[in-house]
Amino acid sequence: MNFLTKFSQFGVRATGRYEFLGVSSHMKNDSRSSSDDVRFLTKIDPSSMKKGKGGRSSFSGVVATVFGATGFMGRVLCNRLGKTGTQMIIPYRGDYYFVKHLKLMGDLGQVMFLPYNLLDEDSIRKAVKYSNAVINLVGRDYESRNFDFHKVHVEGARRIARISKEMGVEKFIHLSALNSNVEHEGYMKDGGSGFLRTKGESEDAVKEYYPDAIIFRPSDCWGQHDRFLFYYCRYFRYSWKAMPLPYAGKGIFKQPVYVGDVVNGIVNALYDHQAVGHTFEAVGPRRYELCELVDWFNRVMRRDGEWEYHRTDFRWAPFARLKVRLNDHNPSNPITNFCSDKVEREAVTDTVFDLPNLEDLGVTLTLLEDRIKYELKQFQFEAYYKESVGEYDEPAPPKYVDT
Repeated sequence: MNFLTKFSQFGVRATGRYEFLGVSSHMKNDSRSSSDDVRFLTKIDPSSMKKGKGGRSSFSGVVATVFGATGFMGRVLCNRLGKTGTQMIIPYRGDYYFVKHLKLMGDLGQVMFLPYNLLDEDSIRKAVKYSNAVINLVGRDYESRNFDFHKVHVEGARRIARISKEMGVEKFIHLSALNSNVEHEGYMKDGGSGFLRTKGESEDAVKEYYPDAIIFRPSDCWGQHDRFLFYYCRYFRYSWKAMPLPYAGKGIFKQPVYVGDVVNGIVNALYDHQAVGHTFEAVGPRRYELCELVDWFNRVMRRDGEWEYHRTDFRWAPFARLKVRLNDHNPSNPITNFCSDKVEREAVTDTVFDLPNLEDLGVTLTLLEDRIKYELKQFQFEAYYKESVGEYDEPAPPKYVDT
């Protein structure tokens, strides 16, 4: 195949001069306005310019703007999108050094960064201008002086959805939270968790502009550097050697999910036309009582023996309540996110309705039992001591209930 033949495959003819996506003036008078070796593009959009057979060095035709890419789930999602050849635009706030590691998630030229502010509409408009998909992962576990829950989850989501619609973005994926649409009584705060309440309101805000938006409601996500396993394993969460939990963990049921499974569901929904307009409940394969989970974590970390670990009711743990109050007024980030709203969410049982889930998107769910030793290795007592075979008893697995 010579040089001119290669050009003809992209709708360009070698007839004195070249006119992309059309025919030259010499061809207009020719009865052969098209031939078998000429392919004319009828529209210019990224999906019509796919290249390669898949992988990081390919281009899938999807240009996705990922808001919240620097968070726990965002960096996993960017890596997964990069594997499929997705071109990513990553808006960020703060210093560039906070996001530079995401440059490695895609091939050369596939990952682009853009400074933005959630209150600046022009920066959001620039971020979504050339995208055909927007994924909104923006959220926060605690309120600050500049951004409260409503300003981030509701006003921010509405602003991103409105501008994306104005700029002609085709697909919008929004991350909500499990239990966000469930009424629950407050354990420490009147009215319950502000995080869950505003996450529920964010779904309505997005649907004002995208009735066919794809919404995910994940339960507590676990993985490396998460805010579930690490939250219960750091020493700041303990009160001396006791673990204070709402109602001592009794009667509260959780269905934690692996972050990689949620990300796989998001990526599959991005390419699945049948997922449009659906709300997916992203939950794990097993359901546990909170006290069983926390006891199991401490068995794996070898804190249940001489360490004398035990559970208590949070209402009768004054030292823990004091730490929560101090964290609520911490001008910086709350230490290990141990704040009053987080305790509120601990007290809420995961409620699952008859909605599509990750398995409906073709995701094989990961068992927490299969990875717990790896995830909690750094917290384990004498973690780097090379014990003899049988020196430590195998931690008993937790009891779980049928889902």
